[in-house]
Amino acid sequence: MADVIDYRILGDDMQIVEITLDPGEGVRAETGAMLYLEGGIEMSTSSGGGLMSGLKRMVSGESFFITTFENTGRGQALAAFGAPYPGKIVPVDLADHGGTFLCQKDAYLCSAVGVDIAVAFTKRLGAGLFGGEGFILQKLSGDGLAFIHAGGTVIEKTLRAGETLRVDTGCLAGFEESVDYDIGFVGGFTNALFGGEGMFLASMTGPGRVYLQSLPFSRLADRIHSAKYAKREEKTGVAGIGGSLLGGILGGDK
Repeated sequence: MADVIDYRILGDDMQIVEITLDPGEGVRAETGAMLYLEGGIEMSTSSGGGLMSGLKRMVSGESFFITTFENTGRGQALAAFGAPYPGKIVPVDLADHGGTFLCQKDAYLCSAVGVDIAVAFTKRLGAGLFGGEGFILQKLSGDGLAFIHAGGTVIEKTLRAGETLRVDTGCLAGFEESVDYDIGFVGGFTNALFGGEGMFLASMTGPGRVYLQSLPFSRLADRIHSAKYAKREEKTGVAGIGGSLLGGILGGDK
């Protein structure tokens, strides 16, 4: 059984999760997620289940290693973990989700010792070929608490049996294993080429709960990339005449 841990989530758009560990309790996290530790907590890094477990995590886009933080002291101690980009930290009690939860390959943040982290591949050919971020998923199993991170605002949808919800593949943060997952063509030549939403959508069919994110990291990266090149074009136009100083003033740079 997984360790029973207490926690609180702090912050708004750049959240952290602060976990209270009793003596002997521990939490596992992706390397680089730790923010601070109180005295008495020991850190150990390993492949988290052997060579194959580490390789499977690498396939899902995560680090080969996973770090365990265990309270070896005599009293309670705090361990905190930070989100990698703006969004929300979502606590997932696996006991409330049938013991299994699927999430995007970069969504996992940390979990109680005893929760298993594995790789899950989509079951259908269409999802595998055109699923984008949803092709390789992370599978969290056990009866304890896990924490995932989603970009922007998080929306929870509860689907009835047979009810279908179509979403952008990148906006899918996680879902229960009972939900059927597939990829479908958006339909229509004009929609596919000029709709701006991609050619394929994820089709989620209930029963089960689905968690959506309004700002997936891939969309945020695309906006930053576009802004970078827009700024470069602006400088080559204005700064080519008046110099880099004039270009910076007119462009809003200090």
